[in-house]
Amino acid sequence: MADVNTGNLAPDVTESSTQTIQWKSISLTHVEYPKGDLIGYVLAWFSLVPIFVCVGFAALIIFRRDLHTISYFIGIILNELLNLVLKHVIREHRPLRGRQTLFTEYGMPSSHAQFAWFFSTYMVFFLFIRVYRNSNWVDDLWKYITSIGCFFVSSLVLYSRVYLGYHTFFQVSCGALMGVFLGAVWFGVVQIILTPLFPTLAAHPVGEFFMLRDSTLIPHVMWFEYTSSRTEARSRQRKMTSRKSQ
Repeated sequence: MADVNTGNLAPDVTESSTQTIQWKSISLTHVEYPKGDLIGYVLAWFSLVPIFVCVGFAALIIFRRDLHTISYFIGIILNELLNLVLKHVIREHRPLRGRQTLFTEYGMPSSHAQFAWFFSTYMVFFLFIRVYRNSNWVDDLWKYITSIGCFFVSSLVLYSRVYLGYHTFFQVSCGALMGVFLGAVWFGVVQIILTPLFPTLAAHPVGEFFMLRDSTLIPHVMWFEYTSSRTEARSRQRKMTSRKSQ
């Protein structure tokens, strides 16, 4: 009878098998930087900003179900798809070829630059057109700080791709210009065409099933959610107190 070892479920990796297995990393999130280069290390993390932004969008959509947020993210996806098409149409190679950890060999236009500047452009339009306006500019100071922060981070993302050798300056410049243009166009599409449809989408049985919400007419969404949750919590607390006293 053969000796069957059920205690170790891991694959038997011998010295001969390791010579035949070819390991490959997920190039979509793999960023290389010069060893020992602190600036390159920091810029490599900034190069991953699009991944962090997508994770944030996924969390917001799952827990808030707001149609504006969903539309924003749809625009980002369309922006990335268009970038992928342009890369394979233009077919301009990156400055450093031969890397094994590239999602695509083509670098025109830069998808990171296009992503970052699409996000920032849409965000600025959203803050100053969609979000409520205060009578005092001091109360709107956070909008200016947020806008400057978005463009600053987008600039670092752009520079990181050049510094790390993934793109030329012309490639990231074209990506940034494309992102600004598409971000402005998509905001116009959402504001003029899609926003009037949000009440219908939210009231549709499918929208109710997925608990989609339309916050277009709510001037201060964060304050509204805070006061609503606080009022509901106090109401339930009073009910619990009255039950205990009976």
